[in-house]
Amino acid sequence: MRKIHVIGIGAGDPEQLTLQAVRALRDTDVFFLLDKGEVKADLTDLRREMLAAHVPEGTYRVVEARDPERDRRAGGSAYSPAVGDWRSARADIYERLIGGELGEDECGAFLVWGDPALYDSTLAILQEVLGRGAVAFEYDVVPGISSVSALVARHRTGLNRVARPVQITTGRRLAEGFPEGVDDVVVMLDAHQTFRQYADEDIDIYWGAYIGTPDEILASGPIAEAAPRIERLRAEARERKGWIMDTYLLRRHPRNDARED
Repeated sequence: MRKIHVIGIGAGDPEQLTLQAVRALRDTDVFFLLDKGEVKADLTDLRREMLAAHVPEGTYRVVEARDPERDRRAGGSAYSPAVGDWRSARADIYERLIGGELGEDECGAFLVWGDPALYDSTLAILQEVLGRGAVAFEYDVVPGISSVSALVARHRTGLNRVARPVQITTGRRLAEGFPEGVDDVVVMLDAHQTFRQYADEDIDIYWGAYIGTPDEILASGPIAEAAPRIERLRAEARERKGWIMDTYLLRRHPRNDARED
């Protein structure tokens, strides 16, 4: 039976690899890498550097495939179908790679940024491949340090406050309104800097881009003061690299009648 490791490799810092992740790397015969094009070539390069640092040379091989493009213009009711089409296109590639590049007694691996359980499609895609029934395999999951964990660590703060919930959401959801009953909100996948629509509220922002990499950028402060600086940093970084990955925590100050002791 073929076996697949889904390995969380952290938010970008090579030192964020766990001991469990390193063991899984050394147990792997074939690493599957999805190439996102020349603009994001440094993401593939970082994965290769991790392999070179932790896996003996000559004990594995790397198979690359081009990642399918997703229709990022789709919005509203078209958003979910567009994501579904993209995942199915990825499933076609996964099925071909596992069936054609992995021997019956070999172990393959997908290296996932951050943690495979948080806003990543790999697990759902593998389930889709298994459901098709054309190729059989077992898989396990190695958790990783997410950009959320790395973000609050770099800002030396926590995700939640005493007896208060924290919510992780997307920029699309935040645009619909601040979550009810929640004062600490982590936002991922926000291409439109949705935090700007809350600039007139009593909220602090803890922002980070390329977290854990040499290109890491951090900014924090009251959102009214920090938002223009973040917009400028973000625009400069995107112009310089051609892409950006950022995450932020919004922390609303409690009202006087709800202040903690």
